[in-house]
Amino acid sequence: MILIFLCACNAVGQNKFSQQKVLEDLDFLHESLDKAHYNLYAYTTKTAFNENFEELKLSVTKDSLSLLEVTSLFQAVISKANNGHTEINFPGAVYREYAHSGGTLFPLEIAFENGKALVRKNWSGNSALNSGTELICINGLTINEVLERIYPLISAERRYFKLAKIELFSFPRLYWQAFGEQKSFEIEVKKENKNQQYQLQSIDLIQDYEMKRNELWYAKRELQFLHQTAYLRPGNFGGDEQEYKRFIDSAFVQINDTKLPHLIIDLRNNLGGDDSFSDYLVSYIADRPFQWNSEFTLKTSAILKTHVREKYDTSNPFWQSVLTHKDGSIYPYEFDAYEPQPKTKRYAGKTFVLVNRQSHSQSAVTAAQIQDFEFATIVGEETGDFPSLYASQYNYDLPHTGINVKIAKGYIVRVNGSKKAEGVIPDIYIQDHLIDENDEILDGLLKHIARTK
Repeated sequence: MILIFLCACNAVGQNKFSQQKVLEDLDFLHESLDKAHYNLYAYTTKTAFNENFEELKLSVTKDSLSLLEVTSLFQAVISKANNGHTEINFPGAVYREYAHSGGTLFPLEIAFENGKALVRKNWSGNSALNSGTELICINGLTINEVLERIYPLISAERRYFKLAKIELFSFPRLYWQAFGEQKSFEIEVKKENKNQQYQLQSIDLIQDYEMKRNELWYAKRELQFLHQTAYLRPGNFGGDEQEYKRFIDSAFVQINDTKLPHLIIDLRNNLGGDDSFSDYLVSYIADRPFQWNSEFTLKTSAILKTHVREKYDTSNPFWQSVLTHKDGSIYPYEFDAYEPQPKTKRYAGKTFVLVNRQSHSQSAVTAAQIQDFEFATIVGEETGDFPSLYASQYNYDLPHTGINVKIAKGYIVRVNGSKKAEGVIPDIYIQDHLIDENDEILDGLLKHIARTK
């Protein structure tokens, strides 16, 4: 099933844009990022960013460019900031059009583990390419050379997170964006320490790819009871907030009725969302008032003020602060402490929280919050996203192409005050192997719980 966020991109009414319009939007993108981003040069230098921009601008030599070309061009500009919350979405509208015109894709889905590109799903029909087979080359390019063509399409702070995002968005989709349609692929793989070559045919995008696979992210909310342990998956921190709270309320009523000694909260493959959702979840395992950050600062701008007036209740103190501060100013904003649930409602047993490299944005921030307050034990692998990060994302459209730009207006520091450029480091490390259907982290934790009873 095609990703929701692939379909949620801004619809643009034309497929071709003149060179002049593209160049004007390029300049607008550059200027707006410089003025509105909280700290555009946090993970790159101004010189490097501007040199990349000028090089890309000089590459616009055609009289007109397609929407796909323009999107890829602008992504290559914005991704140079190396900020995961400053990005331009995958060109979902073009992808849908390509899909319905009989488009085809590379037939292997890839996971990246221990410095290797490994076959995760094989849609080619070639049974020799089993899960875990290492991919070495595609059409004469090493996998690292292929990734160097894909990286400019992905905004992320570091290579570890870029690879996680490639897994999330899917390698076949991004390979198509970077290289265009190709009907056949000569690949080289390593099997049993021997390099072997295979010729693969492309596969139908809809019938042979999208209809046969599941997305890596997991939004379903569920409660299970596994081996005398409660297992809660809260889903992403977004949607209908009242509905979300009703689910959490109901889940903890059931959890507490069982009087089980252990609870597992699963934040893996979670796209994040809003702190009002995550704080409500945390309130059921907290034993004292808590916050989701130790420091939160915002940068306001003319673009942000326009966005706020169009989208939000300007009587809200948070949004009022955006409108009352001078354009370009950076200022702190303090959130009130969040109260735990009454003692009779909250869970008092031993809690574990699962994370992996696909624990994104607010899910990583929440895991760090829980870890820093010592409300639970964190289990799994390092998150791709940093818990101290440039985020609080909002968006605006470029004037001529209509392409939607997402930008970070705030800086969030985790509860313990650490600003280290690293993900949430688990208390108990278990690697998540995405190449198989086994659940190494959950199964490993259940074994750990059984051993320590």
